[in-house]
Amino acid sequence: MANSPAVDPGSSRFGRLSGVENGNVFLSRKRMCLNIGFIAAALLLCLAPRAVGQNSPKITGVAPNTGKVNDSVTLTGENLGKDSVSAVYLSDDKDDFKATLVEQGSAKIILKVPQVKSGGYNISIQEGDKILILPVRFTVQG
Repeated sequence: MANSPAVDPGSSRFGRLSGVENGNVFLSRKRMCLNIGFIAAALLLCLAPRAVGQNSPKITGVAPNTGKVNDSVTLTGENLGKDSVSAVYLSDDKDDFKATLVEQGSAKIILKVPQVKSGGYNISIQEGDKILILPVRFTVQG
């Protein structure tokens, strides 16, 4: 206790930190507004992808999940209409092969299997200018 400094709340050192006369109250309000702004921006960044993600195309089923070139395949899901999905592809590690769309609605797309080698492919959809490779598989038989 002998080494602790004496605290005098009335000293000029503390007056500078808490006094209204030199504008520190206004600085605190500015900081509070900045903090509220940062919190609002963080919430917007967290919630915006969810709001956008709710209208994103989603494929929930492929029937059949195997087929030959030119076979018809039905994709089922959500938000699959022409305003959301402009193209469907079969994708491997190197290339995206565009399928011909025979029928397209908000919950269903019917496509023809494009001219590709036999093997396993991911179903990909084009949304705007982006091609999204989905974890949905389709096998082309030889």
